[in-house]
Amino acid sequence: MATPPAGRILAAVSGGPDSTALLIALHESGHDLVAAHYDHALRDGSADVARQVAELCARLGITLISERRTEALPKVSLQAAARKLRYAFLDRARAEAGADVVALGHTADDLVEGVVLHMLRGCGIAGFRGMPARRGHYVRPFLNVWRKDLRDYLLVRGIAAYEDPANLDPRFARVRVRHLILPALERDRPGIGQRFHSAATAATRMHEAAATAAAGPTTRRRLRRLPEPVAAEALKLLYIGAGGSDPGLSRAHIAAMLSLAEPGRGGRGVDLPGGLRFRIVGDLMQVVPSRRVSGDPLRLQVKTCMGCDDRGAAHLRAGLALRLGFRSPGLRLRPVGGRGSRKLQDIFVDARVPREDRDAWPLVFAGEKLAWVPGLAVDADLASRHGEPGVHVSITPMQVPTAPKVVRLENPTSPRAPGAGRARKLGDLS
Repeated sequence: MATPPAGRILAAVSGGPDSTALLIALHESGHDLVAAHYDHALRDGSADVARQVAELCARLGITLISERRTEALPKVSLQAAARKLRYAFLDRARAEAGADVVALGHTADDLVEGVVLHMLRGCGIAGFRGMPARRGHYVRPFLNVWRKDLRDYLLVRGIAAYEDPANLDPRFARVRVRHLILPALERDRPGIGQRFHSAATAATRMHEAAATAAAGPTTRRRLRRLPEPVAAEALKLLYIGAGGSDPGLSRAHIAAMLSLAEPGRGGRGVDLPGGLRFRIVGDLMQVVPSRRVSGDPLRLQVKTCMGCDDRGAAHLRAGLALRLGFRSPGLRLRPVGGRGSRKLQDIFVDARVPREDRDAWPLVFAGEKLAWVPGLAVDADLASRHGEPGVHVSITPMQVPTAPKVVRLENPTSPRAPGAGRARKLGDLS
């Protein structure tokens, strides 16, 4: 059994052999322990199971938090509905018990069954690794322990656990994998379950490497140093971290993202499901919303100013008819500190502003002439001169999109300062 984290543990006890063995093993190991049992009230006799769990906890001197379902099942599959209610109860019980983690009784067999289910549906590294040993405050200490060893463990102690008849119902995909598919594979290839488990363990290590790669700024240089399966998983995690669904990316999406990670110029991207877009800005890879969500209306604020150090504003000549707008073809200006007139498109490219951000970038015009590109450039012909009366121009709320590694072409506020992350037998669980 893997050693659970220090602190109080809430043991989820269904009354079956696996969770019963977990409860006893944690108790014999001297952990600060509270038990939790949820009665789904789905079949006759469930109240008897709840009573057996309560009697066992009383014999062991373990506090039990229990609950029986009274609400209607969510409108999803029976197993999914039961799982949703069970985990909601465990979250409440953890809070009531003041426990640091919730221990679940999933075994090495459950891990292998999960891997086979994921393979049947089609999966990447994350699916092949099966259930993780820890996710949030849920831990699974028995993922390296086989179900047979747990039954032997209980037999030695003279404990008879409840056998759920649902575990024999072939209507459920996991039951078919457990009693039909895996036994057939084992007859043809003895030891294949153990090999699945070893492969899942290796996939876990690869997934952890991918999670580490996706934890910091994800650059093309970092990604290219990874094996391709790990790089693909890192991109999936980047997508999920931006709000994408899991699973949500097809093989074609991953292939396109990997292709864009190859050497080449930045500013490129590919649309992804869920209104997201993968883009490369310089060497940095990001997943961002495909369309910028409109917020409060932008307002132009203008006040008299002889010049100040507000870098979020521009200082323009007095008397100009200023208005807010957005880009259109042919716009250009003569930036302060620059040489000659430049296209707005070139200013965006040099500042590495992603293509999808450019249409949403607010601009300030003096009549029809572009006067200020907030954060990037102010027109030298329209900028106020030091010591002369001018106007302090700002935009509220300031919603200029942020461009990573923006290269400033000049000081946009004033011309005064230019440039300025082997399955084993149960053994001794105590």
